[in-house]
Amino acid sequence: MADKRDFYDVLGIQKGASEDEIKKAYRRKAKQYHPDLNPGDTTAEDRMKEVNEAYEVLSDPQKKGRYDQFGHAGVDPNAGGGFQGGSFDFGDLGDLFGNIFSGFGGGARSANPNAPRRGTDLEERVVISFEEAAHGVRRTLELNRVEVCDECAGAGAEKGSSAQTCPECGGSGQKTVQQRTPFGVVSTSKPCQRCGGRGKVIERPCPKCRGGGRVRKHVQLDCSIPAGIDNGQAISIRGEGNKGSNGGPAGDLVVAVTVRPHPIFEREGFHTWCDVTVQYWQAALGDTIQVPTLSGEQSQRVTPGTQPGTVLVLRGMGIPILNGGGRRGDAFVRLQVRVPEDLSTAQRALVEQMRGAFPASADAAAPKEPPSPPEERHGFFKGRKK
Repeated sequence: MADKRDFYDVLGIQKGASEDEIKKAYRRKAKQYHPDLNPGDTTAEDRMKEVNEAYEVLSDPQKKGRYDQFGHAGVDPNAGGGFQGGSFDFGDLGDLFGNIFSGFGGGARSANPNAPRRGTDLEERVVISFEEAAHGVRRTLELNRVEVCDECAGAGAEKGSSAQTCPECGGSGQKTVQQRTPFGVVSTSKPCQRCGGRGKVIERPCPKCRGGGRVRKHVQLDCSIPAGIDNGQAISIRGEGNKGSNGGPAGDLVVAVTVRPHPIFEREGFHTWCDVTVQYWQAALGDTIQVPTLSGEQSQRVTPGTQPGTVLVLRGMGIPILNGGGRRGDAFVRLQVRVPEDLSTAQRALVEQMRGAFPASADAAAPKEPPSPPEERHGFFKGRKK
């Protein structure tokens, strides 16, 4: 941990950077070190791992807050200090408020403390790559959750013993209190303080759970993230949250998904967009080029006279549609025409010769009406800086 670079330095940003600045910095570094753009470069591969780790922490507000306060120790699950992964237990708030308001008519607690109670939900956050979101991935989650005590099977009593009838309330769980008032004798009932309203007491509590019947455990859980999931979406895994009490059902596990940006592709719904640069002679004369897709490179024909900003559409080469029966979105490739900056003497002569071959009249020299820009047809580039 001492050898790790500062995550802000890794992304090349200042502490306190906004979410948008962090995302832009990640995309910039990903374009520099992404393995697809640096085949066989082990140094770039190591740098990309470092960039991914920095983005995973700084893109998560809770992890970022811990990192800003405690540094690497705040986000290292092996560093202690109570920072155990990304699980969030919403807690037994019912117990807390029930205890506070138990003397004022019950409050949030159930009228019957022996009734089955559902376990609370857990939330876990995972960060995956753009490709993993498109193709689906399995992850092993590390959870700290409430489980039924395996020592006493949830009974709360030490092995060989059992709960006994409360001697204070006789097993009713209630105590009747009579008070003399100007209006006569008023009788009120309230939960028995000795047994907490359960009617039973445990004289010999289980040493493992201390009579609670439940313990907190560290568990591993395999989670399948479906193909096509998008950044900010979540999946719910029923029954994998904290276990219930008194025979109640377990809560759910909610897995919130963060998708790292891609250095090449951008997403619009289930469609993908990318820019591909072609040489000016390819645009003028036509050519066959290789364009990137999530399934690998595909051959595409550039027709003669292709204009800058022309969009190629690859049907069904986008992102799988969730619950879409195998259907996928489309892949859109916007062509950028590269104009050479430095021409040799021979090249300049050729360009001059080509210019002389075109008619000099205004009508012939006028450019063709450009095709409608992509934003008018698809809405993806609206508001983007040119």
